[in-house]
Amino acid sequence: MGEYARSLAIARACIEQWPQAQLHFVLSRQAPYAAAVPFPATLLESSPTFHTQAVIELMQSFRPTVVIFDNAGRTAQLRAARRRGARVVYISARARQRRKAFRWRWLKLIDEHWIAYPEFIAGSLNFFERLKLKLQPGVQVRFLDVILSRGPSPPNTTPVFAPDTFLLMVPGGGTGHPRARDAVGQFLSAARGLAAQGIATLVVGSAEAAPAEPNFKSVASLPQAELARLLGEARLVVANGGSTLLQAIASGAACIAVAIADDQAARIRHCVQAAVAVAAPLDADAIVTAAGRLWNDELERKALAQRASELRLADGVQVALAGLKRLIEPAADRAVP
Repeated sequence: MGEYARSLAIARACIEQWPQAQLHFVLSRQAPYAAAVPFPATLLESSPTFHTQAVIELMQSFRPTVVIFDNAGRTAQLRAARRRGARVVYISARARQRRKAFRWRWLKLIDEHWIAYPEFIAGSLNFFERLKLKLQPGVQVRFLDVILSRGPSPPNTTPVFAPDTFLLMVPGGGTGHPRARDAVGQFLSAARGLAAQGIATLVVGSAEAAPAEPNFKSVASLPQAELARLLGEARLVVANGGSTLLQAIASGAACIAVAIADDQAARIRHCVQAAVAVAAPLDADAIVTAAGRLWNDELERKALAQRASELRLADGVQVALAGLKRLIEPAADRAVP
């Protein structure tokens, strides 16, 4: 889900930047979002990583100028893109994919390598990575930091509380990971517990009917711009350890982070070490305890929010557009960032 959300945000920005651009997605038809893609798409039986021939045939017919592989892809697919004259962007969201992108045979195929997280989480380029880039100077590495739309939001139909008076919960759980499947239930139990204590609580990501509790409200989903607004207005945010956590930090929110998948624990640990988030386990009672304590500790809550703001995380969509401009606009018409 994270890869799709990131790619969708970049695609929409591309259309704004280049209105005549043609975009095409390649997705698994099993993905929950596959039926609602707002762009032309080729749907495969499973991840495009496992359907190399179909991906190559699509590139032969579509003839793309740029191909973006988001945290996935095979060597044969990258080679086919280059044979068709396309420029290649690879996005790595995990350490293993980052190492793959720095292998010599991939460095020769990649024009832009975008690391999906901020440098303080993903880690700075190490000695060998810097050395390889010197030997392969055509490759540009960028940290996307955080994908967060701050554009105009649609008319306000979200059941919200007044700014700085509510706690916002975003459980996530869009993946097939076993812990992710349980996340929404644990978050909802915690939300009801906090509401019962008098804390106004809004849950985003649950279609379950709200109980007869004036301090509890829920909504199944929101446009990114509307979620960004709520992240900036909430007194406290409780989120999973994925992209939502970084969006909250970028919004200057005081955050409690709950890992709902194995790869999120390390990310949360980096945020705790940077003193921009507090960690809690995926347990309703533990979430209630951590949120209740921080809700009532104004000094710590404001200190978290202040340090989050001071990180000044970049808008990953704009970082991506800068990389694409380097690849597709005539050299005379662009300033290389």
